[in-house]
Amino acid sequence: MALNVFDHDEYRPPVWKSYLYQLQQEAPHPRRLTCTCEVDNRPKYYGREYHGMISREDADQLLNQAEGSYLIRESQRQPGTYTLALRFRNQTKNFRLYHDGKHFVAEKRFESIHDLVTDGLITLYIETKAAEYIAKMTINPIYEHVGYTTLSLEPTLKKHLPLRSAPDQPDGLTPTRDRGHAEERITSLVRRSTLRESDFVAPKYEKVHNFKVHTFRGPHWCEYCANFMWGLIAQGVKCADCGLNVHKQCSKVVPNDCQPDLRHVKKVYSCDLTTLVKAHNAKRPMVVDMCIQELEARGLQSEGLYRISGFSELIEDVKLAFDRDGDKADISTNVYEDINIITGALKLYFRELPIPLITYDAYPHFMEAAKIPDADKRLEALHEALKLLPPAHCETLRYLMGHLKRVTQCTENLMTGENLGIVFGPTLMRAPGLDAMTALNDIRYQRLVVEGLITNEDVLF
Repeated sequence: MALNVFDHDEYRPPVWKSYLYQLQQEAPHPRRLTCTCEVDNRPKYYGREYHGMISREDADQLLNQAEGSYLIRESQRQPGTYTLALRFRNQTKNFRLYHDGKHFVAEKRFESIHDLVTDGLITLYIETKAAEYIAKMTINPIYEHVGYTTLSLEPTLKKHLPLRSAPDQPDGLTPTRDRGHAEERITSLVRRSTLRESDFVAPKYEKVHNFKVHTFRGPHWCEYCANFMWGLIAQGVKCADCGLNVHKQCSKVVPNDCQPDLRHVKKVYSCDLTTLVKAHNAKRPMVVDMCIQELEARGLQSEGLYRISGFSELIEDVKLAFDRDGDKADISTNVYEDINIITGALKLYFRELPIPLITYDAYPHFMEAAKIPDADKRLEALHEALKLLPPAHCETLRYLMGHLKRVTQCTENLMTGENLGIVFGPTLMRAPGLDAMTALNDIRYQRLVVEGLITNEDVLF
């Protein structure tokens, strides 16, 4: 069935394609071939469809009755293993059968053998009848016509934040010779210094969909190709963040334009950073903004800021308040007088990110930069590593480092860049799968990375 032609001046609803639905209705129905005699050692999770240890040839003879007939037998070649024998298109097909609390022959798991066979017959029938059609399903998708891809029509955001020239130093200005070659590198970075806060608008961060295998109740159509999602269970995938429902094969070609919906994003802590900011249409996670604003309003002079821990029970209360109330959470001095509760809540947010602020992909590049002995080259390497961060991560890191720089400039708190590097190194960056000795050695370089980002905040971002 062809898609409607969409008129530029008038929106028309999508046309759902029913061909695959019709095929599912035509698929053979399962017919259990009951064993009429008693069978020794019948597994408790099989019923009268179990025929014991019989050969392929015997199974073929028994099933030579009707399309969709099936039985279960124990393998003669491998005793203790079981086979589902199924009649389809006048042939007996044999599938290795497994049970781990549910029945399965591949990825899908079923409560009963009947459901497994029903789903199998639907899949076999549709893939036999419509193989060529399925292969072409993702061509000319309806997805592009019904408003899902508004983000993909905009210019793609670069992998790092935009940079501008410093107002007092026009592009192309050559440093004076007495500054030397090393100064030239730093000057080139200063000319591309960070944008002022007022220059920022909520950016359109690119985000991949968070697809999970899903069982749809009742008939369901793919929101990418508009075709029916066939099968009894696990017919397709659903984005856990925005609710988009598509075939598994369609999910591979859906643009990275996920628009998380607050109905699906249930929490603040332990939520992917990009997902959270897109769901709230913000530049940064609100927990970061609110905690830093609270700290700078009343706590910069507090001795040992970020080094001294608050009561863990109250930090957990702040976490629960953000998860429950979002940006309506009250973290004022009336509720949490101890400023260390707020610093603890902020550090906990970064520790619980599923992907660290300095991401797994960027981690090795930051670590290599920290190991460079020459200060100027190390700064250049840190600048290049920042480009590898997703935009939401880079913006959040920029804002945090600006705050920590202000912390170091307040002498009353006795917190230097080195002290903050020790605190925030393992909090902002971690690598998966490191052995204990490697992880221990990395702590030193994690400190150097964060200290370098704080010290050179005005140059790097």
